[in-house]
Amino acid sequence: MQRPLSVVQLLPELEVGGVEQGTLEIAAALVAGGHRAVVISGGGRLVPKLAALGATHITLPIGQKRWSSLLLIRRLREIFVSERIDLVHARSRLPAWLGYLALKGMPVAQRPRWVTTVHGPYTVNRYSQIMVSGERVIAISAFIQGYIARAYPHIEASRVRVIPRGVDRQQWPTDYAPPAEWQAEWREQHPTLNTCPALVLPGRLTRWKGPEDFLGVVARLRSQGIAVHGLLAGGPHPRKQAFERSLRALARELKIESDLSFLGQRSDLREVMAVSACAFSLTHIPEAFGRTTLEALSLGVPVIGYDHGGTGEILREVFPAGLVPPGDLDAAALRCAEFLVTPPSVQANHPYTTAQLQAATLAVYSELCGAR
Repeated sequence: MQRPLSVVQLLPELEVGGVEQGTLEIAAALVAGGHRAVVISGGGRLVPKLAALGATHITLPIGQKRWSSLLLIRRLREIFVSERIDLVHARSRLPAWLGYLALKGMPVAQRPRWVTTVHGPYTVNRYSQIMVSGERVIAISAFIQGYIARAYPHIEASRVRVIPRGVDRQQWPTDYAPPAEWQAEWREQHPTLNTCPALVLPGRLTRWKGPEDFLGVVARLRSQGIAVHGLLAGGPHPRKQAFERSLRALARELKIESDLSFLGQRSDLREVMAVSACAFSLTHIPEAFGRTTLEALSLGVPVIGYDHGGTGEILREVFPAGLVPPGDLDAAALRCAEFLVTPPSVQANHPYTTAQLQAATLAVYSELCGAR
């Protein structure tokens, strides 16, 4: 970049999630590059981590859907002026509307540049259209780029930049081995897995993530006499405990209750995936990106996933052997059986890294701010 910049990112809150993770990654890259990183959100558990990076957090409830949030427009404008912000990057719809209206009230010559990131295939309406209002619109996958083109055909393709999410290869290295202490505790808690390969479905326990399909795959393998143990590595929403109970009932109906473990929400998902023979991505709805698919592949763990959305995109690039038609449980079970007999090698190098995400995003900032 031509000079140090002050960049503000807008999002509802700094809790755990893909949007929040990306926000921290860009803040880290800005600080490392000698720039100023400011994040405006309603706060959350990741604020101390953001501060440790050397970034500034300003707490404003810009994610609360109520009429009084319109009063925050003036406050945002004041921040943009007082902090001498060069560029505003919005990552969610309501914060984007508030930021956009704040910018519109500033003289054109003093107005920061405007960037938006489309993190998912939002419902197509006037409210969602704000996410394609950026001078540059970042799509987190080619799947999202296609969604933008179909949903908003008036948006010039030259304004859209495809910048896939990524993983830190130091945190997700190929052939990662969990610490011996963790492995000993794991074997004690799950003695079956000492002699039986584990299959894992990572992610929140919700219907659209496909846990019922996963149970169907495990049942098909067991009916063929193939010894496997399924791991559901994720918990349900606190208000949706009934779904987990329905899954347990389905496991009893399929006679695989002893072949499954409900692990709940995990802080050691990397370790769980590393000791698994195969991971799965069986979402009923195409995912915008597919982070857990990428994390497993980065560890060298094969992934079997439905050929749609971000997961299909990643598998086609990194591990095409794992692709199966959406909803085809027989194909998923057959592919898994093949992998258990002859474990496949997973491509060690891939382009989906945090470093490429950071470099490409800062290049967008430089492109806009250098053109001032």
